[in-house]
Amino acid sequence: MAARNSGKADGEPQNQPIPADDEVAKEVQRATDKAQEQGFYGVETDPTPNEHYTVAGVVEGKPTPETDKDAAAEARRAAGLA
Repeated sequence: MAARNSGKADGEPQNQPIPADDEVAKEVQRATDKAQEQGFYGVETDPTPNEHYTVAGVVEGKPTPETDKDAAAEARRAAGLA
């Protein structure tokens, strides 16, 4: 059974089991688990590798949506805009 985090009066977290019939808490826990696994909430909209935005990536001419029309088209497709 998953645990729910509810603060004590002194601010310390206290794990409590989620009641079996608490569907809202279960859905929140599923969303939180998914975000923890992927490292963020929502969907990734820019598939450009982070290293393309570094000084080394810029010096090497690695494409970003801001500098390359093919990378921009790929980012629009990933975001569902194309």
